[in-house]
Amino acid sequence: MKSARLYNDFKALLFTLPALVPLVLFWFFPLAYVIYLSFMEWDFMSPEKLFVGFQNYRDLFENPDFYDSLRVTVLFCLGSVIPIIVAGLLLALLLNQRLRGGAVYRTLMFSPWVTPTVAVSIVWSWIYEPDVGLANNMLQAVGIEGVRWLEDPNWALVGVLLVTIWKSAGWSMIFYLVAIHNVPSDLLEAAELDGADRWRKFINVTLPLISPTTFFLIIVQTIQALQAYDQINVLTQGGPAGSTRTLLYLYYQSAFTSFQIGEASSIAITLIFGCVLLSLLSFFMGRRTVHYT
Repeated sequence: MKSARLYNDFKALLFTLPALVPLVLFWFFPLAYVIYLSFMEWDFMSPEKLFVGFQNYRDLFENPDFYDSLRVTVLFCLGSVIPIIVAGLLLALLLNQRLRGGAVYRTLMFSPWVTPTVAVSIVWSWIYEPDVGLANNMLQAVGIEGVRWLEDPNWALVGVLLVTIWKSAGWSMIFYLVAIHNVPSDLLEAAELDGADRWRKFINVTLPLISPTTFFLIIVQTIQALQAYDQINVLTQGGPAGSTRTLLYLYYQSAFTSFQIGEASSIAITLIFGCVLLSLLSFFMGRRTVHYT
């Protein structure tokens, strides 16, 4: 009996090896190596690495640039996640109606998500061009003075956020369309028989039933906001004056501009720790939501 169980366990291991091998090679091993580098002082070129213990973490938490980047990261997360969720929900409610050509509209709204971020950012850099760009031309057409979107520290983060929201709103819309479609029609009919208008049906029936989708999107979009890099690199390179430098871009500058690999690794571990906390929060809150429903 024991030998048969061992044989079954061995067969199960063989079936999982094709998935385990790339997971170990491209996830666990790099993660372990980054943790190792975070305790070292290394300039990326020297053949030797100097063990410094937690000094990289102490230097990081004493560095004003870290807290400036943390502030920008929080603003970027709040300024992108909330509008993406709201815009996705509004688009889903609109396209859930029986509109003529609804499939075409859904495709157009979703197409920015499948377009490479670098290509999208290059196009938006033309739109933001202060003298002949479309954005300032539209503002001037309604009597508003144009702004230097990517050169003014007060507007650069707004410019990057607009690109991020425009690109991701359609992805959020798809999830909401599925969630709204799965709302039981008999509950909506029962609410209508009780005298509820369209707004009350949405608030009291639809919104609570799609709350697991909302929570999932909040967690996923927050993690994606923490990992935002392409649009920042193409549009602003973290400037002007660090106004768009997130923690991930600070990591890039530490690793590939200053060649402080130990410091960069400590930033990466801090980001990973934040993503793990968000994932655990999603897991436990998801269990509570399922139990409640």
